[in-house]
Amino acid sequence: MLQVTFPEIAHVLGDMQSSVPAAESHGCLCGALCVAPDYSLERWFEEIVPEESPGSSSEDSTPLKLLFEDTVRALRGDAMEFEPLLPDDDVPLQDRAHALSLWCQGFLYGFGTAEPPQPEQIPSNVNEVLRDLTHIGRATVELTEVNEEEEQAYAEVIEYVRVGVQLIHDELQSVRAEKGPDKV
Repeated sequence: MLQVTFPEIAHVLGDMQSSVPAAESHGCLCGALCVAPDYSLERWFEEIVPEESPGSSSEDSTPLKLLFEDTVRALRGDAMEFEPLLPDDDVPLQDRAHALSLWCQGFLYGFGTAEPPQPEQIPSNVNEVLRDLTHIGRATVELTEVNEEEEQAYAEVIEYVRVGVQLIHDELQSVRAEKGPDKV
């Protein structure tokens, strides 16, 4: 369970003048944690916070630190508690779907830039999820009217992403172990 909310993270990133949206920032973190054994909070900040950020004090970045810690704990834990940071259900479905698309784009960016494994090291089930995340990251949603079916479909895609990312993380544990010890 995350100790912070989507609006809190969006607000902090806005104060820090980050050009990376909250969902994409979290996706980047998750993708990097799946492949890099020593991906640090500082390295994540380098990806999402401008060097000259006016709001980068320790106190201002506390929600980001909590998000980092919660994400590491959820991905590396045994309880299957991982969840992508996305807007709540009170946000219009079209906006939530756009945030999910950004989250997937961020995941693929983080996965690809944080010491990705060699193609032959990636199991076929991981490649399948990566392909699906690519498709979700390209998706656009245009709704004139939202009904229960669209809400249900969105919930199913979120669950697929949640489980798929956990699977990627777990399947690549041996690849991360070959690179070095896990550090938080």
